[in-house]
Amino acid sequence: MLSNMLRQLFRVLICTVLTVSVLSTMSVSASEISSYAFINEDATLRIKRKTVHLYGIHIPKTSRYCRTNVSPVVCGSRAALALEFIVQGFVRCELIEKNSDGSYIGWCRVNVSHFNEGEDLSAYLLERGWAVALPNAPVEYHTLEKIARSRGTGVWGFQIDNIID
Repeated sequence: MLSNMLRQLFRVLICTVLTVSVLSTMSVSASEISSYAFINEDATLRIKRKTVHLYGIHIPKTSRYCRTNVSPVVCGSRAALALEFIVQGFVRCELIEKNSDGSYIGWCRVNVSHFNEGEDLSAYLLERGWAVALPNAPVEYHTLEKIARSRGTGVWGFQIDNIID
């Protein structure tokens, strides 16, 4: 019970520090969008006809995987399927930067309310090993990546996609 409380306290602390560090690095001209999100196969989000790349992370290419226990069948990278799992409604993104191709980089969260900061989608993928922190990402993102690497989760785990030919 004590270990569960410590784990929850650690998560709250990480989320708080991530929130403060992301907000402190954002420009004043950042805009916010909130709507239902579609997950693209490359794990970008499609919100209100805008393509949003998650802030501070790179999603390595993994083999295409299909989740057949849902209807319709959902296919995509492992990171995209992880996002499909957590994104069950509206997503709120603070758009940080516009790329030359017209897409955006955004800090995106789910389960946001007046009383809850929500869950950071970049941190979610890093914690599960489906993304790597970019060099200019907050130190908390690098910490989450190192934890996932030490646990051998996600892309840091054993290759399981092609064990049976």
